Amino acid sequence: MVLPLFGRAKRDFSSLSEAEMLALAISSEEDDARIYKAYAAHLRGEYPDSARIFDDMAEVEDSHRRMLIDMFKRRFGDDIPLVRREHVRGFLERRPDWLMKTLSLEKIRRQAVLMEEQAQRFYRAAMNEVSDADTRKLLGDLAIAEEAHEELAETLTEKHAPEDVRDEEAAKEHRQFLLTWVQPGLAGLMDGSVSTLAPIFAAAFATQDTWQTFLIGLSAAVGAGISMGFTEAAHDDGKLSGRGSPIKRGFASGVMTMLGGLGHALPYLIPDFWTATIIAIVVVFFELWAIAFIQNKYMETPFMRAAFQVVLGGGLVLAAGMIIGSG
Repeated sequence: MVLPLFGRAKRDFSSLSEAEMLALAISSEEDDARIYKAYAAHLRGEYPDSARIFDDMAEVEDSHRRMLIDMFKRRFGDDIPLVRREHVRGFLERRPDWLMKTLSLEKIRRQAVLMEEQAQRFYRAAMNEVSDADTRKLLGDLAIAEEAHEELAETLTEKHAPEDVRDEEAAKEHRQFLLTWVQPGLAGLMDGSVSTLAPIFAAAFATQDTWQTFLIGLSAAVGAGISMGFTEAAHDDGKLSGRGSPIKRGFASGVMTMLGGLGHALPYLIPDFWTATIIAIVVVFFELWAIAFIQNKYMETPFMRAAFQVVLGGGLVLAAGMIIGSG
């Protein structure tokens, strides 16, 4: 009952016997092979060339695992103790496969290089912990092999994903980022910034009560965010359109809608009406120009056209709110 409070008990790296060192190397190679296979399966649909890189990497790790098992059997027999990374204190554990699925393609490639570097450091450290000449030679050979793995990763990248293929995959990944995050987020920001202008400024000029205006703005922003988020997530599951996860799109749209509305509602926390109103108008100005900038940068909309559409439209809504509130 006490151990779970302080974490699972682990062995010191220096306390491992030569057999346990070799068993840890076997399980580590086995885990890395599984990770590479998981990468390949995850990437195969959209990035088949890069998937083949990790298929080949998994085959290399499997061959090293078989070599290690053969060596263990020759030296220690058939009974391999169960020693894994998570059993040893200070040993860097691998992240679960399902957490890796959120990484970009380039980050997955970098993670593979990092895995090989970590394995090399492990074998170098293990070599310093043993005195048997045969074991030291084995661990040194494994360290050299892991160092060669880094070169192999680069070679496999050139083989299966030359520069033109990597450029194409990067462009595809960028398009997916735009469809899943930027496009719904931009739509939410526009809706939240523009659609809440009229009710917030109408309430401000009608009541000249900053606290009541803030509450109206807060409710409008939160309500619009929830509505936009659910609408975005429900109207397209992303399977046919290729726009990606509806949950991610709904989250992006809902959060950005709420932020767009809150931007010009928050100044009304200031008690003085005209100070709050002037600051809110300045915030609206920056919001509208930010939307035009995002449209130009990510959606390739000509800046002047984006500015004309967003700034003019937002200005008209702002003026309508003021006129209605003043009447």
